[in-house]
Amino acid sequence: MDFIGAGTVLNVLTVIAGALLGMVIGGRLPEHTRDVVTDCLGSVTLLMAGLSVMDVTAPALRDAVGSGAPVLIVRGSLILGSVVGSLLGIERWLGTLAGRVQSLVGRGTDDSEGRERFIEGWLTASLLFCVGPLTIPGSLDDGPGRGIDKLALKSVLDGFAAPAFASTFGVGVLLSAVSVAVIRGSLTVPGVGPGALLPDPHIAALTATGGLILVGIALRLLRIRQIPVGDMLPALIVAPLLTQLVVSLG
Repeated sequence: MDFIGAGTVLNVLTVIAGALLGMVIGGRLPEHTRDVVTDCLGSVTLLMAGLSVMDVTAPALRDAVGSGAPVLIVRGSLILGSVVGSLLGIERWLGTLAGRVQSLVGRGTDDSEGRERFIEGWLTASLLFCVGPLTIPGSLDDGPGRGIDKLALKSVLDGFAAPAFASTFGVGVLLSAVSVAVIRGSLTVPGVGPGALLPDPHIAALTATGGLILVGIALRLLRIRQIPVGDMLPALIVAPLLTQLVVSLG
């Protein structure tokens, strides 16, 4: 592949292939094995969350807003975004969407456990595939044609993760490929997407905020607490906006 957006296309294809493989394998695994896989995925999600949260210490963010502001920006973004998300009822809307998807694939709409699995799979896979140390920098390199090395590595990692997720969560993981295409595409298209507008400090704040959301997903996967992660998603929009506000006031 040697064209603008090649890394994004490669990543989408690996997610689709991995998810399809996992859906085929998952139906043959005993419930105990699927539970063990879920615990492993929760642990790995915690690892990825930690790597993402470390961007709160990024020199670019600290230099732009001062040494004390990054943590406040991330905390404020998460709180404000969660308030907005809860008022909009995003988690509830995702449940409705899950029911419709289940209806389309012939699995019924009255299966609350199935809807929960869909939401868990879609949210977990989408955030894990779209938020992280390699994701945004790789997409920004992919846009101007500076190479796909970062996204190629990310594609390999996602290609291994997708079958594991899909074996437990099913079609929701497959649909996360749409999230990857939309989010990566918006970051990749030069001069159009937000990737052309977001400086490094804003990206660091967004990545760190996304890491905290991943912590919430990990807690759900590990069955520690059912955190309404869907309602937290607007925080990913608030983070760069709040960073710009602090930079402007500074």
